Amino acid sequence: MKNPKNIEKFIDEALALQTEEAKKAGALGYMARALVQATMPHSKPKEDSFTRRNGYYSLTMIADPDFGLPYGSLSRLLMSWITREAVQTKSQQLVLGDSLSGFMRELGLVPTGGRWGSVTRLKDQMKRLVSCSVRFKYDDGEQLRIKKIDPIDSADLFWTPRNPDQGTLFESTITLSQYFFEEIVESPIVYRLETLKLLKQSSMAVDLYIWITYRNSYASKPFYIPWEALQMQFGAGYPFNAQGKRDFKRKFLEALKKVALAYPDAGKLRDEGKNLLFVPGRPDVPKLKK
Repeated sequence: MKNPKNIEKFIDEALALQTEEAKKAGALGYMARALVQATMPHSKPKEDSFTRRNGYYSLTMIADPDFGLPYGSLSRLLMSWITREAVQTKSQQLVLGDSLSGFMRELGLVPTGGRWGSVTRLKDQMKRLVSCSVRFKYDDGEQLRIKKIDPIDSADLFWTPRNPDQGTLFESTITLSQYFFEEIVESPIVYRLETLKLLKQSSMAVDLYIWITYRNSYASKPFYIPWEALQMQFGAGYPFNAQGKRDFKRKFLEALKKVALAYPDAGKLRDEGKNLLFVPGRPDVPKLKK
């Protein structure tokens, strides 16, 4: 009988090799840690500011009143592209290309026209994302730390939404702020792009996937998380009353089923009344051994 420790070592080495191959193939995605600890809105906010909390930590997004706040799956796909491009190029200025359709193909989207088409919706989310400001705050009652930033210093978008295949004289670019660029490049959360694309129709499933693979990268034993804490972190738009809590739990568990199908090694997450039991699995992108 083979030594179980040798088998475990073999599995780890095989997974590390897969990770290295995925990295070389450009199949890895990255996300700023701050946006995993407190997530963006899932649905269109009615206000020009939005706050998500995770314990003593909170993230507040403040909109440009002409555009509103970013929300939903498309904003997450855009942020995924931004962080991945920054990590790969090590540049604050990101080039989006000279046509909208070319950029959409990089996101795995098919350009469609009309009021509710993918072209119109993507351009709308891009305006919202590049124009918003963010405030990070830590407040435990004794210590208070606040950081206010504009993630995007500048944006030049020359696309023609009515003709997404048409090239432009100048390339569209986004320039990240120094703070946000360093936050992304120095310690990003790594995930698998193919898994994210499988879940892109559900913004909550996208958030849960990145959060779960992040927790799996350092958790070593089962732990409980109160549903109230999960609602503060992920429950955008759900009121903190009995009905809102029931609706959030139902949506969370539905999204969790989608994540489990796309990410079989996620571990076991199970509803146990007032808490969610998190039994760690493997991160979707195992850490490379140094």
